[in-house]
Amino acid sequence: MSPRPPGRLPAPATRGTALRQRLAELRGPAVPPQPLDARALAALASNPGCKRRALLDGAGVNKATLASALGSPSAFGQSQFAFMRGNAFEARVKADGGAELLRLVHERMGGPAPDEARVPDLAAVGPEGRTARTALALREATESGGWTLLDHPMLALDVAGSSAFLEPDAVVVHPDGGWTVVEIKSFPMVDGSADPAKVGAAARQAAVYVLALEEVAARLHPAPAVHHRILLVCPKDFSNLPTASAVDIRKQRSVTRRQLARLTRIEDIADDLPPGICFSPDLPPTELSAAVESVPAAYAPECLSACELAFHCRERARERGAVTALGRALRGELGGLTTVDSVLSAAHGESGDPEDPAVRALRRAAELRREALGGPGCH
Repeated sequence: MSPRPPGRLPAPATRGTALRQRLAELRGPAVPPQPLDARALAALASNPGCKRRALLDGAGVNKATLASALGSPSAFGQSQFAFMRGNAFEARVKADGGAELLRLVHERMGGPAPDEARVPDLAAVGPEGRTARTALALREATESGGWTLLDHPMLALDVAGSSAFLEPDAVVVHPDGGWTVVEIKSFPMVDGSADPAKVGAAARQAAVYVLALEEVAARLHPAPAVHHRILLVCPKDFSNLPTASAVDIRKQRSVTRRQLARLTRIEDIADDLPPGICFSPDLPPTELSAAVESVPAAYAPECLSACELAFHCRERARERGAVTALGRALRGELGGLTTVDSVLSAAHGESGDPEDPAVRALRRAAELRREALGGPGCH
């Protein structure tokens, strides 16, 4: 190898390269990154104040493995049976070149009757290659003027300074050039309606895909329309036959965009960590726990259905007596009172500003409780 010319310094690492190296150090030696999917992004957007989840997800840390290493394994996630059933149902929906899926799109979203559709090959090397191939396929499909089905396209979305690669079940390009996100779920749609909680979760997940698609559309001229109604495909009643509903996700899209914008940038969180912090599951439990606790968390009971670390964070919140363990709504009502001890002290008149509305409400509630229980001063 020829020597470097005198007076020439090595090219400095770019900020992006330095960040990737830092995140790799946080994961641990030779630990591959866990992909950040739309489900995780939707959960992250619902709790943007949690720097712990933002950093761990941004660094690609496997939170399920981390939770087990901390001694608080999580039951969060799909069972193997549910996963296989979902894959089988999705395969049925997309059979015969997506004929049934396109029929449902036409039935629920309108447009000319589909006789046939293009299904482009989206294979490429690596997520970056697949993302570029998807963008090219979307442009070609928009210009073609016919129906096109993109099966498991790859999209990219910048989240707090880190790229997330997202893979929706399908995207349909209409003959008029519009784009529709398709979400295929294995929970049933009984008499035309499904479990509202599950539909809401699917809508939040689809909102992430719509945001990523809008970034692709913005690079085209003229920019195609990304529909604000997504197609939710589910089994009809308790059969394996597909049915569908058009779900308006404008509210979820707006909330998700705003919440993701509020996230602290990953590099800012990483810069605040003590030197040598690592989240490798091979570390001793005490050292690993200290590393996790060095990143601030914002636990709430809702985390139990959305984050693998929820049991660990709940235990720590209870140890500190944090009122966040009782729910975000109550936490918001209590203002600057952040622990159960401070709340009880304020209610009993031992501390707190008497002019504080939260303190006044607590003392009034304590007084009403004493009266109800026949305490001193009651008649």
